[in-house]
Amino acid sequence: MPTSAPDSTLTDEPPIPSRKKRRKALLSVGAWKQFLKVAKPYWQEEEKKRAWLLLTLLIVLMLVETQLAVMLNNQAGEMTSALAARNGDRFWTSVRTCLIILAFAVPSYAFYYYMRDLFANQWRQWLTGRFLDGYLKGRKYYELDANAEIDNPDQRISEDINTFTGRSINFLLIFLGSAMQLVAFSAVLWSISHLLVAVLAVYALAGTAIALYLFGKPLIHLNFWQLRREADFRYSLMRVRENAESIAFYRGETQERAHIDTKFGKVIHNWSRLIKKQRTLNLFQRTFSQLTLVLPAMLLASSVLSGELEVGRAIQAAGAFTAVLGAVGVIVDNFESLSRFVAGIDRLQALSNLVLPKTEPAAPAEDPHPRIATRTGADVRLEAVTLHTPQAERMLVKELSLALQPGDALLITGESGCGKSSLLRAIAGLWNTGSGVIQRPALDDFFFLPQQPYLQSGTLRSQLIYPSTHSDLSDEEMLAILKEVHLPQLAERAGGLDGVRDWGKVLSVGEQQRLAFGRVLVHRPGIVILDEATSALDSANEASLYERLRESGTTLISIAHRDAVLRHHTHVLRLKGEGEWEVHDAAGYRFDQPAVASRKGATTAQVMPLAPKVAAG
Repeated sequence: MPTSAPDSTLTDEPPIPSRKKRRKALLSVGAWKQFLKVAKPYWQEEEKKRAWLLLTLLIVLMLVETQLAVMLNNQAGEMTSALAARNGDRFWTSVRTCLIILAFAVPSYAFYYYMRDLFANQWRQWLTGRFLDGYLKGRKYYELDANAEIDNPDQRISEDINTFTGRSINFLLIFLGSAMQLVAFSAVLWSISHLLVAVLAVYALAGTAIALYLFGKPLIHLNFWQLRREADFRYSLMRVRENAESIAFYRGETQERAHIDTKFGKVIHNWSRLIKKQRTLNLFQRTFSQLTLVLPAMLLASSVLSGELEVGRAIQAAGAFTAVLGAVGVIVDNFESLSRFVAGIDRLQALSNLVLPKTEPAAPAEDPHPRIATRTGADVRLEAVTLHTPQAERMLVKELSLALQPGDALLITGESGCGKSSLLRAIAGLWNTGSGVIQRPALDDFFFLPQQPYLQSGTLRSQLIYPSTHSDLSDEEMLAILKEVHLPQLAERAGGLDGVRDWGKVLSVGEQQRLAFGRVLVHRPGIVILDEATSALDSANEASLYERLRESGTTLISIAHRDAVLRHHTHVLRLKGEGEWEVHDAAGYRFDQPAVASRKGATTAQVMPLAPKVAAG
């Protein structure tokens, strides 16, 4: 997973935009469009009935809560007036009424928040599934990793979606609740003092405008970079865990610590800028809210002191004033959370542009690089294939033509960096920058064995049947396959086929490579691609496994550098570098010198052309 944040400095974020560009950034049309692009499908596709039903239920609960809040505010004023008038019967009647209201208000409050969280959880489940579909289908995950188009897609799916759904519902309900509160308490406030309503409107609008003008764009900008910096820091720690053995062998703790410190330094630096801006926002928010404790009393004091207004009515007015101000000042009160929310939307919407299907057909963009064409056929055939690296920086193969019949075995060799693994990627459909045509069977008929096998966390059974999720083979057949790949005791060591281990640590590289061959025997594909897949095996195991594949009639395409491997192949493709290549019969070929298997890449052994060339380019 690429992290695109540079390591050299702590101040490489884009500068905070000038004040002229900050206005209304939080509520901009662009931010609203980004939100709708991510949110709309949930409300318009297969989950729409459940979504609207849950939203309707929440609105009903909010209406009930608002009405109960108005009734409690009225009773608070009634109790105060009764105490001021020394009227015991009036006071205790109000207390009993309050208790009855609370008997309904408390469970409705608890049920409301339960339904809100349930709604957010269901939305998250659906949206995460949608993003995972787009991320894993069509090998988008590979394209994002190889081309580094976006940073930390794992965090965007695991964390940003959770934040998006939870805060979307939270803010939606806050704004709906504020609208209900505004209507309900404005009526109360208007019946007591018209002046309070006028002062309230001016005060709330001025506060919201100041907050948007001063804090909108800077906070979104800083929160966006904080999310990115935190993800980069977490990824640097994850790399240490995943490569613990290699780091320990190299004794690379000092350099790893320096790398981690650089990432963490960026986190702290950006966070320092963020908390300074939030400090100013907190001062403004505190001032804005605390003045409401004084304003209603100041404006109503003369009426209360003159006897025109009961003390309880003044308390009721102050409560209504605070409630209405909370409704109209909801943006100011939630400004910090809103800025983080908008920053998260920006990251999520950027990911959705790359992995989700477009709802509207877009005009096809002009591709700056030519692409290799593909077609489906019974055998593997390359017709004048020229292969470049993904961004066309370098030509690897020029006008390569060859054909493999079912049961053939092609050995690809050449110096390190000449494009052997890249050619395998092109045949498998992972790379396509270049020209020419590649014919191949359906990709389901391919099976790839890399030098370092990928092992999931899970059971031994799941390792054998990977990438499938189930198999029709019996336990006896799976145990027989383990014996064929010379791992007869593995099931016993693991506690059976359903034993769970950390396979990457439990098994040696040689055992991992043999287990990967077991996957081939489970799936019985028509074509197997081996990229140094026997580099950690001794000669006897290597020969046995190759012979097993050749007996099955599988077509093989291999990268290897051992003389002993030649006899298991029918043809040799030697890549000479700078796009040049040779194809020969495997019979009679030998490597110039014994190759020492490398765990990380190809060796530099040469192929000696001792037989006439079949084709050359």
